[in-house]
Amino acid sequence: MRSTMQPVPLLISRILTYGTTVHGASEVVTWTADGPRRASYDQVGRHSAQLANALRDKLGITGDQRVATFMWNNQEHLEAYLAIPSSGAVLHALNIRLFPEQMVYVANHAEDRVVIVDNSLAAPFAKLLPHLKTVEHVVVNGPIPAEVSDALAATGKTLHDYTQLLADESDSYDWPELDEDSAAAMCYTSGTTGNPKGVVYSHRSSYLHSMQLCMSSTLGIMNGDRILTVVPMFHANAWGLPYASLMAGASLVMPDRFLQAEPLARMIETERVTSGGAVPTIWADLLNYLDTHEVDVSSVRDVIVGGSACPPAMMRAYQERHGIQILHAWGMTEMSPLGSVAKPPAGLDPEEAFRYRVTQGRLAVAVQGRLVGPDGTEQPWDATSVGELEVRGPWVTGSYYLEEDPSKFHDGWLRTGDVGTLTPDGFLTLTDRAKDVIKSGGEWISSVDLENHLMAHPAVLEASVVGVPDEKWGERPLATVVVREGQQVTLEELRDFLADKVARWQVPERWAFIDAVPKTSVGKFDKKVLRKQYAEGAIGVTTLG
Repeated sequence: MRSTMQPVPLLISRILTYGTTVHGASEVVTWTADGPRRASYDQVGRHSAQLANALRDKLGITGDQRVATFMWNNQEHLEAYLAIPSSGAVLHALNIRLFPEQMVYVANHAEDRVVIVDNSLAAPFAKLLPHLKTVEHVVVNGPIPAEVSDALAATGKTLHDYTQLLADESDSYDWPELDEDSAAAMCYTSGTTGNPKGVVYSHRSSYLHSMQLCMSSTLGIMNGDRILTVVPMFHANAWGLPYASLMAGASLVMPDRFLQAEPLARMIETERVTSGGAVPTIWADLLNYLDTHEVDVSSVRDVIVGGSACPPAMMRAYQERHGIQILHAWGMTEMSPLGSVAKPPAGLDPEEAFRYRVTQGRLAVAVQGRLVGPDGTEQPWDATSVGELEVRGPWVTGSYYLEEDPSKFHDGWLRTGDVGTLTPDGFLTLTDRAKDVIKSGGEWISSVDLENHLMAHPAVLEASVVGVPDEKWGERPLATVVVREGQQVTLEELRDFLADKVARWQVPERWAFIDAVPKTSVGKFDKKVLRKQYAEGAIGVTTLG
């Protein structure tokens, strides 16, 4: 028996037309050197139609060709987010923080035909352009110096000004009725080992993912919210925040290139931000600023942290000193990216609730998860049994674009590479990445646990722990520490600080002070670099007995 329901496809164009009409008075605010620049969603909708017309009529994008962006978070990037997939083309937000060789690889691998570039990024992009084999047109958002324009033109590609390109185009567009399973956008993994891998999101997966972000069990985005979207739009489509905000009618506050603590604090205060999303390093910098400056953050309900684990000490500091709740979220590029959000069950006292908040959160309703132990058997959800997390769901990828990687998939499930536990009520606690677990004398040591304890010390700004070879135990932890400005602490004091928080045998013998923890293109601690620096003798290590 089949249902009687209408087979109306779930499309990005539905989000566009709904958000820019029903919620036409909501706005996108782009931060500039002179303060905020505003556009209503109604204006964004009309500009999106103009861009779609220009892509078709002037740039020859008539099917599912890839249109890339090389941009910060701003109004024009949002217009591209809406126009490109809604018109039937495929959005490819290039990660501007990849190594140049990787950026060239992904643009060629995706076969990008058009690239829209912010003027502030035009100079570095000009150096890449001669190597981009399939790119025919470059659209620059904003004025650029003559020498940069000349460098772009010298590559033989056709150069366009974004505003002029849209100027004489109609502000209406007959959005096509697409197959909801057709490609809407693609993102590439950050490529910490080997070349980045492409993940292709469908209209259906993006639509369902946006609905999930609006549910109270996850982020609860709603009309009247003002969302500070710090997480880059080239990082797993900004965690889905742009589409979900259009769907709910929440306004977007876009920082463009102004990602430092001082401008972010001004955005929060002047734009009355209610929520936002960023990686832990961004929120750590902002916390230091809020602790030393008078900033009105009373409008903020909560902020989302993802990309890597957030130190519990930072979560407490935001709550106790500034009245801001941090929502711990977990996901992956391969998952669009939402997997779980740490909203505690109702009716708990604050300390019980906090124990839930420091987990990675409860799995979203559409995300199925299972734990697989080292012997391949599925582990129970008992909060103690450990295994690698595998997931599946309507916004979880089942393969990589043009690349076979069977090691990442298991009987139709995505192998996440994350190791942890699940509680009977679906709360996920990750103890480490499978590749970062320290295997010492036949036992596992969680590098994340050691890092979180170290970053709870008031003198520690950042700490990263990696496993290094040990003749007796196979591997032992090396703790690298960044001291907070104006603070002093000895390695012996840090060792003693850990002594009553973890098992004695887990306390590192090898320690080092460093200037900064190396980070990946998406802001995660780059432990591969730390291990390489240790192997090359580039880290001054002290061994404590």
